Amino acid sequence: MSQAEPGIEGDAFNADCPGRTVLNHVTSRWGTLILVSLSEGPMRFSTLRDRIGGISEKMLAQNLRVLARDGFVERTVEPSTPPKVSYALTELGTEVTFYLHGLMGWIRSRVGDIVFAQRHHDAHT
Repeated sequence: MSQAEPGIEGDAFNADCPGRTVLNHVTSRWGTLILVSLSEGPMRFSTLRDRIGGISEKMLAQNLRVLARDGFVERTVEPSTPPKVSYALTELGTEVTFYLHGLMGWIRSRVGDIVFAQRHHDAHT
């Protein structure tokens, strides 16, 4: 069930559209990798950090906050000592991640062609 804000439409080509900000969050390197990782199921911070090679704890924390604010990620704290915090996709997060899987699959299958094109370009410029 949609709980959309009345009167707001997503046209990321419009400079004033909030959709442009969301597009940036979802398609940033870390945003995409976090969302696709969480599609495997809920994860604790350290597991997510270890899953995404090269991300710092600071960048992971910042991106998780942004994605939670956008409604894509839910943070759950289990009362224990120390508290156990896990992250999971929301319904919105699951929906957008469906499309990100397609993009990631395409990149995986075509990266060789892209690297070839880059080397060809660099050799001729």
